[in-house]
Amino acid sequence: MKLTVRLLLVVALPVALVACGDNPSPARAPGPVSNSTGSQTLTSTGAGPPAKARPGGALARNRADANRFVGDGRDALEARLAALKGDPVVVNMWASWCGPCRAEFPFFAAAAKRHAARVAFVGVDVTDDRDSAQAFVDKEPPGFVSIYDGDGKAARSLGAGRVMPTTVFVGRDGKVAYRKLGGYAKAEQLDADIRRYALGGS
Repeated sequence: MKLTVRLLLVVALPVALVACGDNPSPARAPGPVSNSTGSQTLTSTGAGPPAKARPGGALARNRADANRFVGDGRDALEARLAALKGDPVVVNMWASWCGPCRAEFPFFAAAAKRHAARVAFVGVDVTDDRDSAQAFVDKEPPGFVSIYDGDGKAARSLGAGRVMPTTVFVGRDGKVAYRKLGGYAKAEQLDADIRRYALGGS
C-alpha cells in the first residue's frame, strides 16, 4: 500500500509542475477529460493515416493569419476548424497569465514553422484579459493564429479549459484525436505528439 502511494506521487508531481491548474475564471469541461495520471486522454482515433500536404487553400490562409487574433468565442473556433477540415489541426489553449503556457510558446512557434506544409496550428486564449493577451502576442509571437475565448466556451467545446495549458489534436476528419493536459517541458515531446496524432506516425 505504501509503495503504491509513493508511485502515485512520483507520477503526479511532474504534471503539477507543468500545468497552471484551474484558471482564474474556471472553465469546466463536461465530464472527465484526463486519464488516471491526470495528464492526458485519448478520445478517438481521428488522426487517421499519414497526412499529405494540400497546396494552398485553408492551410495556407491559416498560416497567413499567424500571430493575430481572428475572432471571438466558440463560433469563431468552430468556423476555423470547419474551414480546416481535411488537414490535421493542433489547438493550443493558452493565456497570458499562465506561466507554463508562456514557457511552451517557443516550442509551438518552432513546430508551426517546421510542420507548416502539413499541419494547421490554432491558439485559443482562454479567460484572459484581451489587452494583456494582445501585448503578450506582440512581444512573443507564437507562430499561430489565435481566437479570444473570454468565457471559456470555445475551450469547453473541445473538452478542455480545466487545466492550462491544454493542447488538443484534431484529425483530418474533424474529430478530437488526443488531449494533452499541461504544458510541454521539451520541444521534442511536442514534436513527438505532432508526429503521432497529427501526422499518423510519419
